[in-house]
Amino acid sequence: MKLSEIKQLLPLLDNVAFQLEDGTYVPEHFHVTEVGMIIKSFIDCGGIIRQEKAVNFQLWNADDYEHRLKPGKLLAIIELSEQKLGIEDADIEVEYQSNTIGKYDLEFNGSHFILRNKTTACLAQDACGIPPSKTQAELSILPSTGSCTPGSGCC
Repeated sequence: MKLSEIKQLLPLLDNVAFQLEDGTYVPEHFHVTEVGMIIKSFIDCGGIIRQEKAVNFQLWNADDYEHRLKPGKLLAIIELSEQKLGIEDADIEVEYQSNTIGKYDLEFNGSHFILRNKTTACLAQDACGIPPSKTQAELSILPSTGSCTPGSGCC
């Protein structure tokens, strides 16, 4: 989800709720302690220089159980960060403390935000000798040439 998308959704919501993929909700009293722009410059294993940009939201739970972040407040935090930091319209990455600091992609399911687990990947598979994944097709949907049909004895 891009920053522009969450900015369009927030005015339509009564509450802000985040849920992990396993169904667990981030406690209602969470805080958004950071909104920022992360720029990652790196070289992949194939020697290609790359740069990634992401808008970062950091969620944190405190012992103030009466705290509830409202959509308008989150929108104000986002707009302030855009003004002061020049944040671009990039994909949002959410940091949330579990056993360690987890990083998640963000989606919306129509009522609340879903924290999608992020995964690693090799960006230079061809340079590493990793063969491209093959598409598997069912034989029954492949076109028949008519020259060899089941039971014809040609195979």
